[in-house]
Amino acid sequence: MTETAVSPAAENDAEPAPRSLSTGGARNLATTTKTPPQNQNVTSRWLLKLLPWVDVTGGTYRVNRRLTYQLGDGRITFTTVGESVSVIPPELREIPVLRDFTDEASLAALANRFTQRTYQAGEELTTTGQPAETLFLVAHGKIHKVAAGKYGDPTILGTLTDGDFFGESILSGTGNNWEFTARAATPCIVLELPLGAFREMNGQSEPLREHIRRVLSEPGGRRNPHGEAEIDVASGHVGEPLLPTTFADYDAAPREYELSVAQTVLTIHTRVADLYNKPMNQTDQQLRLTVNALRERQEHEIVNNPEFGLLPNSDLSQRISTRGGPPTPDDMDELLSLVWKEPAFFLAHPKAIAAFGRECSRRGVYPTGVDVGGHQVVSWRGVPIFPCNKIPVSAQASTSMMLMRTGEERQGVVGLHQTGLPDEYEPSLSVRFMGIDSNAIISYLVSAYYSAAVLVPDALAVLENVDVGAPDETHAP
Repeated sequence: MTETAVSPAAENDAEPAPRSLSTGGARNLATTTKTPPQNQNVTSRWLLKLLPWVDVTGGTYRVNRRLTYQLGDGRITFTTVGESVSVIPPELREIPVLRDFTDEASLAALANRFTQRTYQAGEELTTTGQPAETLFLVAHGKIHKVAAGKYGDPTILGTLTDGDFFGESILSGTGNNWEFTARAATPCIVLELPLGAFREMNGQSEPLREHIRRVLSEPGGRRNPHGEAEIDVASGHVGEPLLPTTFADYDAAPREYELSVAQTVLTIHTRVADLYNKPMNQTDQQLRLTVNALRERQEHEIVNNPEFGLLPNSDLSQRISTRGGPPTPDDMDELLSLVWKEPAFFLAHPKAIAAFGRECSRRGVYPTGVDVGGHQVVSWRGVPIFPCNKIPVSAQASTSMMLMRTGEERQGVVGLHQTGLPDEYEPSLSVRFMGIDSNAIISYLVSAYYSAAVLVPDALAVLENVDVGAPDETHAP
């Protein structure tokens, strides 16, 4: 029998025998410390926290306003409902041919003939020399009138912006050709009335035909700077003069907001709900994650929903573009000039806040922070700037920033919900048991009801075309 010799080096390489219980073995007897399920999609949801919420007991919220249209200022006023833009029928009297035309039915019918269209920057609405067969109303954006100059070079004859119009010659029947090319300088929203649609309307309206034969012009009634019917008041008088009589006229068709809903059905197997509840209740955790998802969707809808979202429902006169792309202190000051009555807060995508910070650093300006509930939030002119990732960023790295005034008492922006729902889990959110099916699956209907309203147009302003792309420094000197 031979013995195998073990070299000293091999003895040194061998692992020593364990002298105590390993951690791997000990874990068989130990209880791990667990966290609740983590959710990367959860955000701070500052908008939901900051908006004052109004309890809408009837499910519908009506915003009554004074009657508003401003006649005699040479600019046409529009109404915006979601992404739909329409002209206020009496505002068509800003067009010289219709100045003294007062037949409301005909004006309403003519306003309904306009169609909405969007043009991107660089697109041409008209071409020099082509027949002028369309009336254009500029609802939003900037349009350049371009024609050949004195020496043949293209020259900008003028700029058309919100409320301007051109092509009104089709109303008086004076057919001619376009003397300029209308080119969109920014993304534009216009309302168009083709000549054929007008002739069809004109043929059905005897008052309109009679008026166009006369083509008279008279100024409109007295209006205040906001386009509301003036309330006559006497002041500084002595003695016993005859005081003016007046009244505040109301909008006959006020905007109404119905509560929207986000819903889902949460399903849990009874075996899971019965057996696997320690240290954390499975039903509670499933419900927590579901409610978080609904609240995230709620904030997204309040920002982007075409019917009531803040971005699409901001008044066209309250939308401005940046001066040079990235958001600058000048742009923020311009927003503050639009919402100067007790502004509450800015709302911007985190990338937009970072872009604003870069512009401030480039200028040597350092915004101060303000304390909001124990959080240090960057501010501008004392107005906090809160992040919201629900504001979209386009593929071209362009986004928007909002500034708003909030609260019913300030005629601002408010959130809408209804409390006291059956099986209410949180305010305006209910969790209703739907039963157990034949597969032993428990179902819960989870519903959240919400909306938002802008009480007066100047409560919300939007800075558009905000460039949040990082600057190209490859060619920097």
